[in-house]
Amino acid sequence: MTVTWEELGWERLAPGVGRCRLPGWDCTAGLVVGAGTALVVDAGSSLAEGERVRTRAQQLAGHRVTHLALTHPHFDHVFGAAAFAGAEVYAAVGIDAVFAHEREDLRLDAIRNGLPESDADEAVDALVPPRHPVSGEWTLDLGDGRQALLANVGPGHTAHDLAVLVPGSASGGPEVVFCGDLVEESGEPQAGPDAVPSRWPDALGRLLALGGEDALYVPGHGAVVDAAFVRRQRDELAARFGVS
Repeated sequence: MTVTWEELGWERLAPGVGRCRLPGWDCTAGLVVGAGTALVVDAGSSLAEGERVRTRAQQLAGHRVTHLALTHPHFDHVFGAAAFAGAEVYAAVGIDAVFAHEREDLRLDAIRNGLPESDADEAVDALVPPRHPVSGEWTLDLGDGRQALLANVGPGHTAHDLAVLVPGSASGGPEVVFCGDLVEESGEPQAGPDAVPSRWPDALGRLLALGGEDALYVPGHGAVVDAAFVRRQRDELAARFGVS
């Protein structure tokens, strides 16, 4: 029996494209379905959550997840990555160094934010560097005319911010941009010690150039927004950080 996006708690944004809002930290996970392929965007906050995302994505796609893109190296987006064994993993260049040298910082941040220590330990032990570092733009051919553009648009929220653009479909579906935490709707954008505030407004400008006026912009946390929202958040961040 065919299962619908809504039955699994996912929001369908365009043909073969959707996302879900994960419990706990309201983190977005995205899905782009191709011909015998499936790209998941972000992996959740633990191995168990990553497994749930993978299982539901495969139910919707009708086949295994073949690709995983990580938008930035915060625990709520990457700690589920090891649940996607066999998938080709992509991330902004430099995340491999974070995973290699800042594992304890990631672990402590997760615990401070409420992840059980045992879950944090398990996820950190399983972290492996993404196989495909993206330094500029990388187009994934997902088959049957479906593509996804991975764009290293940071720094901003972190030093390693990756966006995923899914072009509009021939049937009239809108362009969809998965923004990671460069854009947040459910609260003020969070600027931690690894943020690069002076570059953040420019990163949002690159997002707008990628998607254009009519795209759907999917934040790392919160409801889907439009270009006007991203523009306002860009201007607010510029004012907040004194960027001209």
